[in-house]
Parts: sequence; structure tokens; C-alpha cells
Amino acid sequence: MKIFKDKHTLQKEILKTKGTSFVPTMGGLHNGHISLIKQSKKSKFKTLVSIFVNPKQFNKKSDFRSYPRNTKKDIKLLKKLKVDYLYIPTFKDIYGFRPKNKVFLDKSSKKLCGKFRKGHFKGVLNVVNRFIEIIRPRYIYLGKKDYQQLYLIKKHIERKKIKSKIIECKTIRENNGIACSSRNIALNKDQMKIASNIFNYLYKLKKKIKKSYKLFKISKIKRDLIYLGAKKIDYIENYNIKDFKKIKKPNKKFNLFFAYYIKNTRLIDNI
Repeated sequence: MKIFKDKHTLQKEILKTKGTSFVPTMGGLHNGHISLIKQSKKSKFKTLVSIFVNPKQFNKKSDFRSYPRNTKKDIKLLKKLKVDYLYIPTFKDIYGFRPKNKVFLDKSSKKLCGKFRKGHFKGVLNVVNRFIEIIRPRYIYLGKKDYQQLYLIKKHIERKKIKSKIIECKTIRENNGIACSSRNIALNKDQMKIASNIFNYLYKLKKKIKKSYKLFKISKIKRDLIYLGAKKIDYIENYNIKDFKKIKKPNKKFNLFFAYYIKNTRLIDNI
């Protein structure tokens, strides 16, 4: 595995290849990332993983500072997975140039996490746009756990007619059902149990909603989640995953989106 810390050296290297399959990460690698990397390695292109904790997508400085980091452990894992390239840029390397494409932020960015984390998606699209211009990947592998983020990146790529193709990958879950996340490390055993109970409750709820949409009563659902141990709920919403519009009756294309806190840890998911 070759490790690069500046874009010019990286670009010289990848110019020699037929193209790259890109897996962007903020480190704190877990089974979800491993799954993305394994999918990428099945392509005919070299696999390039990035580790960059992007400050512009955090609306709280304390959240940015406390984000889990363990680069040595991540590098060891990536070597074991036989990743071709690892890019660990500095802030200046990513933000020290003017990108050719302006960020396109679809109106759906104001919903869900966009409503509760001001500027979050603008920060996400900004850094992804810059990575695309530096790397020019053939494929970009993204997980469905952060489905709103995935949807917005796809819209940006479509609008700007960027040649990179998004490969959507299924959400990888812990044995107790909750989605793999770098933030799970902040949860103790009891808190993991709470998260598992909340996931199972919402998983069963979705099945019931499919049969009778009248059962989707947000006030009751929020009370139930507080009873199960959630400290605060940001949202619980149903959206059509094709056009990101709220559904008014059950259909096969909808997902239940939710974000909540267990103490100070914010967890998001969709099922």
C-alpha cells in the first residue's frame, strides 16, 4: 500500500493507472468501511481510500475535536486489506485551491439532518467535490446508512455532469442490529443495548406502517423512544428513496429515517 500526504504526488501516481475506485472515509474504520473496500477491490480499478476528518461538515467545534481518530490502527487495517493507495491530506491540501465545479446543493439538503445540522451538507459536498477534482475516480463507494448524504452527492454529480459513478452499498450492521458507525465506540454496553432496542422497535414499526400508514404517529413514536432510553430525538420521518419526498401512504420505495441521541452521542440510520 502506498501512502500519500499531498495531492500532487498522488496525482502523478494515479496517472499511471487506468483509473481508481475511491472509498472516502474520516477514519475510525469499522466493518462498514471494510465492506466498502472489499466491494471496491472487486472492480478492475485500483482502490484508493482517503482518511480526512473534514472540519467544514461539523456544526460544533467540540464534535469535530471529539470525533474518533486512530490513524495507526486504520493504516494497519488497510494494509491487511491490501488497499492500493491511502491518501491522508492536510487541510491545506484539500482547501488550498479553487475547484472548477461549484457545489450543487439539492433542495432536499434542508430536510432531516440538514434541518438539525446547519451547513453540514454544504461542508460534505464541498469536500467530496474537491476530492473528485483531485482524484477523478471512476467509481465512488458510499454506504446507504448515510442515505441523505449519498442522495445529495449523486445529485451534485448528475447536475455537474461529472463522470465518476456512485456505487451504493448496503448498510452493514452490528450483531444487535444497529448500523456500524465510528461513533459507536462512544457507547458503553448498556447504551449499545438501548440503541439495539430502538432499532428493533423501529424495524418492527416499518413493517406495521407498510400494512397501515395510520400507525405512523410521530408523537407516540417519540414517547416510545424516550421510554426506551433515547435522550433526544431530532427526527423520525418517512421518505420515498427515489425522489426524497415525504410519503402519504405506504409503498415499497419508502425508508424510515431517524436521528436521536443516547447521552451526547448522535446516531442516524434508515431502514
